[in-house]
This record gives sequence, structure tokens and C-alpha cells, in this order.
Amino acid sequence: MQELAKQPGMLGAIFKRAKSVIEKPETLRRLVVDFIDKESWMSMDADVKGDIYEGLIERSMSDAGQGAGQYFTPRPLIRAIVDCVQPTPSDTVGDPACGTGGFLLGAYDYVVKHQGKELDKEQKKHLRTAFVKGWELVPNTARLCIMNLYLHGIDPGPTKAGEPDKCPVVSGADSLATDPGDRFSLILTNPPFGKKSTITILNDAGELEKEDSAYERQDFWTTTKNKQLNFLQHVRKLLKVNGRCAIVVPDNVLFEGGAGEKVRTNLLQHRSYAVGRLGVTFGGLCR
Repeated sequence: MQELAKQPGMLGAIFKRAKSVIEKPETLRRLVVDFIDKESWMSMDADVKGDIYEGLIERSMSDAGQGAGQYFTPRPLIRAIVDCVQPTPSDTVGDPACGTGGFLLGAYDYVVKHQGKELDKEQKKHLRTAFVKGWELVPNTARLCIMNLYLHGIDPGPTKAGEPDKCPVVSGADSLATDPGDRFSLILTNPPFGKKSTITILNDAGELEKEDSAYERQDFWTTTKNKQLNFLQHVRKLLKVNGRCAIVVPDNVLFEGGAGEKVRTNLLQHRSYAVGRLGVTFGGLCR
């Protein structure tokens, strides 16, 4: 695990700070030799391995009880939203709060299912290397997301010979803290809800630390501690001209006074840029 953590790109991100919770050597040997090694993993295609891992994540999140939902959006809801926006092979898909990667994989699977047989060599390369990008604040959740993407066949690899592999998920970074400079033709996201925001950072030990504060972003229309309003402003910034977005927010978030009214007014004034292609999901229903 220590050696794998030193590898570049997705592999190193998956094994970063990883450790085994199995203390008995005989138990570990039985798991690896008697169970894992007997399976022909390399002969399985990405769909099978990816589906297995998705099933494990879903079961783990349901067993975890309350609180796990912030990292795992129900897959039927994701499929319904993705069916509405209909991603294309030429899209670039972003999720600033990607959790375990449901929306990113939903867009990827949609293109493979509907146009997979028609894709040329360059489109297949784009789908594997540059189609999706996400941000996840919690490192352990980001690890699940990266592994999920990797097992589904998404692997950017190095940009040029001699350069380190890229990773499509930015781990441990508060996506609201700054404009990353990336622009996407499609944003799919289910950001965390809440009336108050905290700026979260990683300390030297890799642990999360929070500070109560509002985000002072010059590119935001208004300063607020309301998470969903901050994510709406952030998503608007991430969209390319004529880009489109589907975002899950609490009901009535765009009909509040104060900061909500200011965001709503600016979205309407800039509708030719973003709002005309903005899809908002309230309580799981697309409107």
C-alpha cells in the first residue's frame, strides 16, 4: 500500500494514506489468496467490475445510516436527471461536489449506452481521459469516487510523455473557496444543503478543519453563508457560454429574500448565458 501510494495519478490517489484494518496475518492471507486471487479480475470488463464496486458503495452507504446520503445520491434519481440533459460525447462534465461519483458516471454511462458503438477513436479517448472532472472535500469519499471511476474505465493517464498521470477528481479541496479556472459544457451536481457555510481546510495531518465564514468571492453576486446559493453562483461560473446544468437544491431556494433574491435576479438577467439551460431539481422532481 505504501508503494502504491507513491504512484502518480489515480492509482496514487486511491492508495494515499491507505492502511489495512486486518491485523491477523492468517486472516489477510485467507482474504487475498483464498478469495481475491481465485477470481480472474483481468478477464472482467470495466462494466462488471464497476457495477460490483457501485453495489458495494451503495450497500455501505445504506448501512451507514443517516449522514451518508450527502455522499451518495440515489442512482435512480441520477439516471432520471441524466436522461433529461442527454450528455453527448463532445461534452465536458463537471461536478463540484462529486461524492462517490454518481453523476460523473451517470453521464459517462449514458454516452456509452446510447452512442458507444458510433464513437470514433478520438471520441473514445476523450470519454476516457477528459470527459469528467470532480471535486470532493472529504478525502476518504474522494478515494471511493476515484476508485469508482477507475474501475469503470476512466483513466486520463499522462498528458504528455514523461509527465505524471492526471486524476479527474480533486481531493480534499473546498470547491467553493476559489474559481478553479475550469469551464464545462455540462454541470451535474447534488451539493450539500445548509443555511450556514464553513470554509474547510486540510491540516498537515490530512484532517479536516472548519472555520465559520462566508466565502468572499469577487466573482459571486452576493456574499452569503447559504451553501446552496453559494453553489448556484459557483456552478454559474463553471459553465461555458451556452453550457447547461442540472443541480439539486432545496425547495424555494430561489424564492427567498435577501441573498436569494439577488442571486435569482442576476440569474434572470444573465439567462442568455446560464439560466436558459439551468435545470433545478426540488425534492427529486425535475422542473
